Amino acid sequence: ITVDRSERRKLVEKLAADMARKAGGRLEEDPALLDEVTDLVESPFAILGSFDPGHLELPSEVLVAVMKKHQRYFAVRDENGDLLPHFVVVANGKPEDPDLVRRGNEDVIRARYADAAYFVREDRKKPLKSFVPALKKLTFQENLGSMWHKTQRLRRLVAELGPSVLARKRDLAVARRAAFLAKADLATSMVIEMTSLQGVMGMHYALESGEKPEVATAIAEHYRPRFQGDRLPETGPGVLLAIADRLDSLASLFQLGLAPTGSADPYGLRRSALGLVSILVEKEIDISLREALRTALKVLGRPIDEDRFRETFEFLVKRQEVKLREDGYRHDVVAAVLAAQGDRPLRAACAVEELARLVEKPDWPDSFTAWSRIKRIVRPLPERLPLTVEEDEEKETRELYRLFTEAAGEGKPENLTAFKEILDRLRDQINRFFDIVLVMDKDERLRAARLSLLQRIAELPDHLADLTLLEGF
Repeated sequence: ITVDRSERRKLVEKLAADMARKAGGRLEEDPALLDEVTDLVESPFAILGSFDPGHLELPSEVLVAVMKKHQRYFAVRDENGDLLPHFVVVANGKPEDPDLVRRGNEDVIRARYADAAYFVREDRKKPLKSFVPALKKLTFQENLGSMWHKTQRLRRLVAELGPSVLARKRDLAVARRAAFLAKADLATSMVIEMTSLQGVMGMHYALESGEKPEVATAIAEHYRPRFQGDRLPETGPGVLLAIADRLDSLASLFQLGLAPTGSADPYGLRRSALGLVSILVEKEIDISLREALRTALKVLGRPIDEDRFRETFEFLVKRQEVKLREDGYRHDVVAAVLAAQGDRPLRAACAVEELARLVEKPDWPDSFTAWSRIKRIVRPLPERLPLTVEEDEEKETRELYRLFTEAAGEGKPENLTAFKEILDRLRDQINRFFDIVLVMDKDERLRAARLSLLQRIAELPDHLADLTLLEGF
C-alpha cells in the first residue's frame, strides 16, 4: 500500500502513462480524474484495455466523457492528439487474473459505447434547430421560465451588447444564430444522458445540420470557462454569447433573491461571475458592468429592485477582487483601484497592474506622503469649494498653484502613472507650502482659498483609485 497521497498520485500517473506508451500513444492529461483515481486506490495497478475502433466515429468528447464519468478510465491519444481505441484502468492491487479484469472492463465499455452510439444516432435524425421548441419543457428557474425563454433573452441580449463587444460587425449575425441554437442540445438524448457534453454536442450537431462553422464554434465556446483555469472563448461570437449568457443568469437570478449564500450556489453564480470577469479582462473588452446588468434587466422586462441590483454589482466587484488577489496583487492595491474602477473590469485590471508597479518605486513613499498630507486635510470638508486661490497673496500658495496648473492642466490624469508624474513635480512645493503656510487660517477668505487649491490636488487620482485605502495613508 502506498500511504503517502502525493507518492501514490505520481505512481498512478506513471503506471497509467506506461500502459499508454505500450499502446503506442500517450495518456490524456486530466488532473481531476488523476486526483479521483488516486483517492480510490491504495495499491495502484494499471491495466490496458481496448474497444472497437468503429466507435471512433463518435465524437471523441463523447468517448472520453463515457470513460471518465462511468468507469474512471484514462483515455489514450496518439502524437497528433487523436483518440486511440484504448483505455487505461487502474485497479486497487494486482488482480489474480489481470486478463479477466481487462476483458470485464472491455465488456462494460462496449455496452456504454453502444448506448452512446444509440443516443447520437437518434439525435442525428433531425437538425439541431428542431430541438429548440423542446426547450419549453426544460425549466431554467420556475419564476424565470424555461430554457426556451432564456434562449429568447439571449437572442435579444446578444443584439443589445453586440456593438460594444464585437470588433467586427459581421460577427453579430453569427452570434445571433448561435444564441438561437446555444441551448438546443440540452433537449438531445446525448446531453440528457451526460450534461457535461452540453455545448460540445451542440457544436457537432450544428455542423452536421449544415450550420456555419463559426456558429457551431460559438455554441461550444459560450460555456467556457467551465472551471477555473479552463480555456476562454476565442472567437468574437463565442465571447459575446458567453458574456450574454452569464449576464442574463446573474442579473435575473439576483433579482429573485437567489444570490449564493455560504457554500450554497446551486446556479453556479460564483463561477459565472468569475468567468464573466475573466473574459472581459483577458479579451480586452471595455464595458461597464452597471450598464451591462441594466441591459440584461431591460431584456428581462421586470421592474428593477435597486437593492438587489447593487448586490449584483458588488458581487461582481468581489469576484474581481478574488481574481486579482489570486493573480498575486496586494490587497490594498486591489481595494484602492476597485473602489474607483470596479465598474470596468478591464480598466481596473490594467490600473491594478500599474499601481502595483508604482508603489514599488523607491520615490513612491515621498510623493504619496505629500499627497496624503493634503488629502487628510480636505477629506472632512462637506463640499467642493469654488477655486479662489487668487484671494491668497502668499508666495508659496501662488507657486503651488502655478506648478499645479502647469503639471495638471485643465483635465485629470489619464492614468496613475500620469498622476505620479504630476505629484513628483509638486512634491517639494507641497512640503514647502505646509512648512510656511497656515492652511487653516483664521481669515475665512484665506482659508477657503487655500483649501480650494488643496481640494483640486487631492482629487486628482479619485477617478482612478481611492488611494486612502493604501497602506501608509
